[in-house]
Amino acid sequence: MLVCPACAASHVEEERFCTRCGMPLVVAGDAAAAEAPESEAHAHARKVRPEYARGALVRVAGGRNQAEAELIHGFLLEEGIPSLVRRAAAFDVPDFLAAGQRDILVPESGSAAARELLVEAELASGATEQAGAGQARPTEVSARHVVRLTAAILGGGLTAALVAWGLSQFAN
Repeated sequence: MLVCPACAASHVEEERFCTRCGMPLVVAGDAAAAEAPESEAHAHARKVRPEYARGALVRVAGGRNQAEAELIHGFLLEEGIPSLVRRAAAFDVPDFLAAGQRDILVPESGSAAARELLVEAELASGATEQAGAGQARPTEVSARHVVRLTAAILGGGLTAALVAWGLSQFAN
């Protein structure tokens, strides 16, 4: 038999959360189980608020790398919102498996709360999901970046031309 550690209501074995208060259930008479979770997965499950765990997964943010994505994942979990870190589709190639961008996905019922928390914490990327579109907005390119890129290309071409000219002078 399972009981709620918060309100002590008893529940059948098939239930995971208390129907009164929403807390994760523990085995009756096991005080240690109420205090210390069995594994890291149990510790995560105890933090999840059930009202945020319903619906299909939607993208709420993106991380530039695994570490940034795990930071956002941990932040959401501390607020009771379950999340999943997934490699971005464009970076699903062997060269980028360890260092590529990551998407943070949450259930639909928790997506609004997750976006609000991330905006407050300034952790949300500029590419948030469009309503119904399912695609991220493209990154805006400033005129300054265009000028710098053009200058770098021209500089590289000039350097290559000078090297070729210098080599031709030595050959003569």
